[in-house]
Amino acid sequence: MSFPKDFLWGGATAANQVEGGLMEDGRGLANVDLLPFGEQRYAVMAGTRKMLQFEAGYDYPATRGIDMYHRYQTDIALFAEMGFSVYRFSISWTRIFPQGDEAQPNEAGLRFYENMVDTCLSYGITPLITISHFDCPIYLVEKFGGWRNRQMIDAYLRLCEVLFIRFKGKVRYWITFNEINMLLHAPFMAAGLVFDEHENQEQVKYTAAHHELVASALATKLAKSIDNHYQIGCMIAAGENYPNTPNPADIWAAKEIDRESFFFTDVQINGYYSNYALKTLARKGIKLPIIGDDADILRQHTADFLGFSYYSSSVASSDPKINETREGNLFPTLKNPYLAASEWGWQIDPLGFRITMNTLYDRYHIPLFVVENGLGAIDTVEPDGSIDDDYRIIYLAQHIQAMKDAIEQDGLEILGYTTWGCIDLVSASSGEMKKRYGFIYVDSDNHGKGTFERKRKKSFSWYQKVIASHGEDLSN
Repeated sequence: MSFPKDFLWGGATAANQVEGGLMEDGRGLANVDLLPFGEQRYAVMAGTRKMLQFEAGYDYPATRGIDMYHRYQTDIALFAEMGFSVYRFSISWTRIFPQGDEAQPNEAGLRFYENMVDTCLSYGITPLITISHFDCPIYLVEKFGGWRNRQMIDAYLRLCEVLFIRFKGKVRYWITFNEINMLLHAPFMAAGLVFDEHENQEQVKYTAAHHELVASALATKLAKSIDNHYQIGCMIAAGENYPNTPNPADIWAAKEIDRESFFFTDVQINGYYSNYALKTLARKGIKLPIIGDDADILRQHTADFLGFSYYSSSVASSDPKINETREGNLFPTLKNPYLAASEWGWQIDPLGFRITMNTLYDRYHIPLFVVENGLGAIDTVEPDGSIDDDYRIIYLAQHIQAMKDAIEQDGLEILGYTTWGCIDLVSASSGEMKKRYGFIYVDSDNHGKGTFERKRKKSFSWYQKVIASHGEDLSN
């Protein structure tokens, strides 16, 4: 077998993109609930358009998700039918602590996630839990200003403690923050940050980054004190940045973009801020709020594994005029003439996946976990009810082959692979339902119209075969 015997196969979702069940069983309001569908979505995500309550005239897709809150048992049964050995999902902070910092947790919320964990375990599926997946209670945004305030650390650790105690012996793998580097690109979504008109946004973002990094280290320390078998991972949105030309200035531009993300993982894995990061921040006049024993905390409590998402690679230029032509969603990029692109302009690059994995492993030398990889596409339901998503099968087969090559030929240590959106869900970047990732079709449009009925796509039986063959049979 090319893949290790204990390699984990499965899929991934996020609470705010699938659950729905807004305010049910005591749940409180979160930042991600307030990301509207439409042209204002990115401004809200970026913290430049303040929206801390529902406003008339806007549609909020996270309030309904795909109604997994009421359907998780049948959804997990479908995952088991495919043969999942791992399911990555996230916790809605406000289901456990509706305001975010109460003295006692909401038992109904805890029971919901305990039921999800137990359902997974009943099928032999290992739960991989993301503690914070773009999720900050609105009460704490209003009270503290989100992660700009150090008091967020204590509130977050209270959540972690409740989860680590409740799921001791049931959950082994945890991720502290989803795509922590997205804080620099979508600061309200990632860290509950809303900016004043004349505020130094860069200073606020890096202040919040330091607080999240300290919180991640302290969560790792806390987890080990409760159960030394816990494996605590960090996570970034990853993807190789190619220089536009062999011009050394373009190569340097690509390196600088890479370093924006490595800023986080250098701390979470190496245990300290790299010199280039400190020098860059100093030149910008940004001061990290390092106090007390922060440096010791970061150094002593590093991650056990590096989780990452990979969808596409990017191209970087040092020429401002060329950069004016950049396209993309949250990670703008130049077009790569050697690559095809998805319907949303994401460049499809399986070899870039292998390159990215090698870059990460060469830099950090700890186990990798591919916790997001997938293709967002428009699916068509045929008159007979079938959904022939061969384009998704081709994309995933090419990327799994690249992962196999990274293990066989490059000697990388990879713990598992969870495709993103194993069941159709609300897109984080666009809020759309028509941008589908799943092996399972959900009958809902961009505005929640539909039966929410689940249908198996062609890729469902294909992935079932991939898992049954432990990644050896990738044929369509």
